[in-house]
Amino acid sequence: METYGHYINGTWIHDENNFTVYDKYTGEAIATVGNASKETVNKAVESALETFRSRKLSPTQRYDILMKAAGIIQDRKEELALVMVREVGKVLKDALAEIDRGTQTLIASAEEAKRIAGTGIPLGQPGNDQKMAFSIRVPVGVVCAITPFNFPFNLTVHKVGPAIAAGNTIVLKPAEMTPIIACKLAEILTEAGLPAGFLNVVNGLGSEMGQYLLEDERIAMYTFTGSPGVGRHIKSATGIRKVTLELGNNSPNIVHRDAPDLQRAAELCVTRGYSNAGQACISVQRVYVHQDVFNEFVDKAIQVAQKLKVGDPKDPSTDIGPMIAEREAIRAESWIKEAVAQGAKIAFGGTREGAVLQPTILTNTTPDMKVMCQEVFAPVISIVPYEDIDDAFRQVNDSRFGLQAGFFTNDLQLAMRAAHELEFGGVIINDVSTYRADVMPYGGVKDSGTGKEGPHHAVQEMTDEKIVVIHMQ
Repeated sequence: METYGHYINGTWIHDENNFTVYDKYTGEAIATVGNASKETVNKAVESALETFRSRKLSPTQRYDILMKAAGIIQDRKEELALVMVREVGKVLKDALAEIDRGTQTLIASAEEAKRIAGTGIPLGQPGNDQKMAFSIRVPVGVVCAITPFNFPFNLTVHKVGPAIAAGNTIVLKPAEMTPIIACKLAEILTEAGLPAGFLNVVNGLGSEMGQYLLEDERIAMYTFTGSPGVGRHIKSATGIRKVTLELGNNSPNIVHRDAPDLQRAAELCVTRGYSNAGQACISVQRVYVHQDVFNEFVDKAIQVAQKLKVGDPKDPSTDIGPMIAEREAIRAESWIKEAVAQGAKIAFGGTREGAVLQPTILTNTTPDMKVMCQEVFAPVISIVPYEDIDDAFRQVNDSRFGLQAGFFTNDLQLAMRAAHELEFGGVIINDVSTYRADVMPYGGVKDSGTGKEGPHHAVQEMTDEKIVVIHMQ
């Protein structure tokens, strides 16, 4: 069984306390990982701060390191994917795809390292004739990155890559259920030439370590992906320091009667609702279908779900593996049962075996059911008929979340209305809410968070704009 500690100032160190990481499908113990003490967290922040103050990497050096790391990752693609298959329960095809996406995210981050620039500032007011002004962008300092279990490679790269590109140093705290892949990333970046102290990794339980990190005022910025409850706590605890929060969603999708391809819409809604066992903040959850095509859409959705293979994530043909823990599968199952007791109907699935929840399609759901108004974070979608598009827009917006929404229509005017009227950080036309290109600005409104990810946009978040004014004699 492998053992991992904490990576601080270029050295792996170990605490007395440890926890165990398990294979999410078999339940087998696969690694022992250190649970950092407050003293260890302090050392990590001290290393990051001292490195930031004493050593700088040029844009070309940052570019070269990130590009070399991307090459190493591709060389080790299969090995890294298997790490996620075991510690996340992610099916092999999705794990391989995540490694590819993470590689591209690193490449995009590398390119941004050479593009950081300010702007010229006109001072066209009386009394400023002898002055010129421009802005520059400077790194914020120590960035604390707190990453989730569901995409533990690509979402970690989305924080670490731009932070390095921007010239910052990092303290990384991976999710305790999936820390191994983050430790592998630290090893790869070191092999690629990242000097000691630029990336420090501390492992441990979020409830304890998170507070240590939030209390440390040497940290200039926090970037977090996770639950709205934790995000709200981070926001309240960090005062005026910078915070980027990528939080939850109960992703709505509208399929209008003029959807250009109903079969494609059904396939996307089902497969993107169930990929990664539904454990993505933009996984399809609520599907509003015009009553003229409702029955046909439900039939097509069931046919798609029936073809999906559920089971061992190591099998290359498996489409849906286990959830992150049996307790989460039990929770989702209880929400399904509660919805049924309140009048919902199971059109497909609904059963559970251990941590594996069968993909589930619900109909006859109402807005107050947990599977509708909360984030289910499981392979469960609810299909709801509507008559009037204005009512559909109202139901979609009737949520405390606002990350992304999907809308299928052939009507350009209606599509533009949706772009303006749907209260979300992203509106995806003729694709589902789950669509994300890693270079695009990504972030939500309301309880879905604040700030934007995507390498270019993350670099903007992770730098400060400084004005420079020159008086010309």
